[in-house]
Amino acid sequence: MSEHAHKGHKPQKAYENDAFMNSSDGRLLRIMAEMLEPQHRFRRQKIRDSVAFFGSARIKSAAAAQTMMHEANQAKRNKAEKVLAAQRALDMSQYYEGAVELAQMLTRWSIEKNFDYYICSGGGPGIMEAANRGASLVEGGRSIGLNISLPFEQYPNPYISEELNIEFNYFFIRKFWFAYLAKAIVVFPGGFGTMDEFFEVITLIQTRKTSKQIPMILYGSGFWKKLINFDFMAETGMISPDDLKLFQFADTPLEAFNMITVELERLRKLHPNYYR
Repeated sequence: MSEHAHKGHKPQKAYENDAFMNSSDGRLLRIMAEMLEPQHRFRRQKIRDSVAFFGSARIKSAAAAQTMMHEANQAKRNKAEKVLAAQRALDMSQYYEGAVELAQMLTRWSIEKNFDYYICSGGGPGIMEAANRGASLVEGGRSIGLNISLPFEQYPNPYISEELNIEFNYFFIRKFWFAYLAKAIVVFPGGFGTMDEFFEVITLIQTRKTSKQIPMILYGSGFWKKLINFDFMAETGMISPDDLKLFQFADTPLEAFNMITVELERLRKLHPNYYR
């Protein structure tokens, strides 16, 4: 064949083939990418430890709830229903404000102690926004947002540090990164998603599938004890009485702060290479 003969078309590389990468056959590669890209980013940013905040995306700030109440009082139609919803938002806003304060306290403590604990949230609104917001109020404070793509679009809140704003497609990979980085977890009131996150992590701790001790705080004892009868679970033998020691209740930012910091400082002394 002549050296000037026509050469065949150079095929596209598999990883440059968007149709393949986004197909069912490319799913494993997408899963691997969601495992490895955050790892690459965290290593570059020298991040190993976090305090994770779980909680509802629906809880509003006190200011937003007050605006909601003002608008409800001005409503021409369905006023009673709107006032009731606004009052509920006002009542629940205490948890948003508590998350802001706690995240701020923990971030300041970490910086002052020259520790490297970063606030980590699910990246969206509500309690997630409050956690990132609290960290942002401290000079030099950075925080992580592990957002998830949803059909009704959960957008990242504006308080996440830009270089630590990560978007996931797969819930299970997102939960892996929550648990992998977490040296402590605070669970605020929430719905199905919060329950899923709490029960998955508490099961890992209960079954000793984690190689670390993770202080677990349930914030808002009135909410949690009404929602879940943990004592009944122990009484009926569904969990061991000792399983009730796997978490603690807190009702104020200061109470939660003291529980977390005392335990983390204790663990750092026992395991200096792990709890840095």
